[in-house]
Amino acid sequence: MHERRFFPYLVLLGGVLIVSTAAVLITSAIEAGTRPITVAAGRLAFAALILTPIAWGTKGHELKQIARRDWWLALSSGVFLAVHFAAWISSLDYTSVASSTALVATNPIFVALASWVILRERLPLGVWAGVFLTVLGSLLIGFSDRGGGSGSNPVLGDVLALLGAVCGSGYFLVGRALRARLSILPYIWLVYSAAAVILLVWMGLSGQSLLGLPPLVYLVLLGLAIGPQLLGHTAFNWAIKYVSPTLVTVAILGEPIGSALLAYLLLQQAIQPLQLLGGAVLLGGIAVATLGERRATPRAAELAEAEGVVAP
Repeated sequence: MHERRFFPYLVLLGGVLIVSTAAVLITSAIEAGTRPITVAAGRLAFAALILTPIAWGTKGHELKQIARRDWWLALSSGVFLAVHFAAWISSLDYTSVASSTALVATNPIFVALASWVILRERLPLGVWAGVFLTVLGSLLIGFSDRGGGSGSNPVLGDVLALLGAVCGSGYFLVGRALRARLSILPYIWLVYSAAAVILLVWMGLSGQSLLGLPPLVYLVLLGLAIGPQLLGHTAFNWAIKYVSPTLVTVAILGEPIGSALLAYLLLQQAIQPLQLLGGAVLLGGIAVATLGERRATPRAAELAEAEGVVAP
């Protein structure tokens, strides 16, 4: 019983480790000549294709009973997710992996403000302190390469990453409302499929295609679909039923650290001293926010114990 209380947090940790590989995979596809919108469309399209027989084979009855209102909510969540990926993946074409992943991970501040202003939720002081520290750490990482000339247009890349953060926040907030009524497989099939269709249309209107890409790029797109999307994002979507959306987005702030380390090892993108400082502050913020929420509410433990906590 005691272990179940911590299972949602372990799932979050696993999701963070998996999604940390996304930026390096995306950068390798872009360097191979694939446009960002094609990478985004391919990632979601492969994920939706893999998920379709699984979702309908195991949860077809639930999918057929989904209310019209929830279909529209899923579509809106898919729009947020599509723009999130289009903006963030495009940012990797203009700025460094460290800056892009750090700035796109600032969505806790947007989620916290939306939860407070729109949803009228009172956030514990510890969560606010954690949000402040993690955003501060992300900003330190984001500004660390300003003097290093990383990327062709760092300012544009940073703006695109921030747009990705705003849309990612909308995706998580709408997702929490849907997850209260839908189990994980129907939910992610609806949202991932909606985002895939939107991105495929966007790609076609941009004159791009998923046909004729290098074999390595197809392997990268498949890796993005199975790893960061189906395993990583699904872990977040599963956990959001047991913990607050603010905590989920705060935990995701661990991604810039893993991404920066992988970029250093695989892409030879140097890690600056300010990035190391930002990483330390960021990790401290995650710890503060996690402890703040656990002390303020037993929500994760109660829901996990009530459902028996099945794997995502």
